[in-house]
Amino acid sequence: MLRRFASVALALVVSSSLACRSAAPPPHVGPPPPPPGATAQAPTGAPAPPADAPPTSAASTTGDHLEVRWVRQSAEYEAAVRQVYLMAEDQVERAAVGRAAGTWGVVLDADETVISNLTYQIERAGRPHDEDAWSAWIKRREATALPGAAAFLARVRALGGRIAIVTNRREPVCDDTRAVFDARGLAYDLMLCRTGPSDKNPRFEAVQSGLLPSTLPPLTVVAFVGDNIQDFPKLSQAIRGAGDDAFVEFGSRFFVIPNPMYGSWEGR
Repeated sequence: MLRRFASVALALVVSSSLACRSAAPPPHVGPPPPPPGATAQAPTGAPAPPADAPPTSAASTTGDHLEVRWVRQSAEYEAAVRQVYLMAEDQVERAAVGRAAGTWGVVLDADETVISNLTYQIERAGRPHDEDAWSAWIKRREATALPGAAAFLARVRALGGRIAIVTNRREPVCDDTRAVFDARGLAYDLMLCRTGPSDKNPRFEAVQSGLLPSTLPPLTVVAFVGDNIQDFPKLSQAIRGAGDDAFVEFGSRFFVIPNPMYGSWEGR
């Protein structure tokens, strides 16, 4: 009887010890990291970007705002850009039928449409635009091609179309911009940089009429591609809320590349 009592007592002691151990709190591991975009400065030891994220400079690991991070590492951004260019290519394929080579063309913006300045945005870390810093970045000639851009431009050329780049990069850095296009294998026939007001409409009209500053013959423009509403003829932020009819050419002749980082919408 005494032996049985001792066995029962020992079992109770072991069971109590195990219960206490299982109820003990886990070791301290520190507070959870803040949600993405909650702070401009990433905490020490923050998770690294996904393995399939595009390569970036060392500055990209800290200081990213959420909109920059989305462009830098999301699959959705790349998919959206490629989708726009595939839709634009479909339009060009249809529009080229029956047109003589050299009589038609496309007009594209440069920044965040054909070339990416993501590294510049990362380095600026949310600071406001500065014209001197922007010019210095352009002169570095480090902008890269957006996904799908080179293939689209090559297809336009193959179908007999001309390519006009209408950008608000200023004339003094136009040669640097041409150098980037050449280095990245981005085809173009004409590049019209900004020499006066930022309004692109006079340059759009020059491309279509064949008048200076265009150096090409008159072109029927079958597609416009841009990341800003002002990259399309006679349009501005005022189109927002104007109704369905105001947007009828988007997806058929006008094609918008997503750009959540900056644009004319900031002044609204």
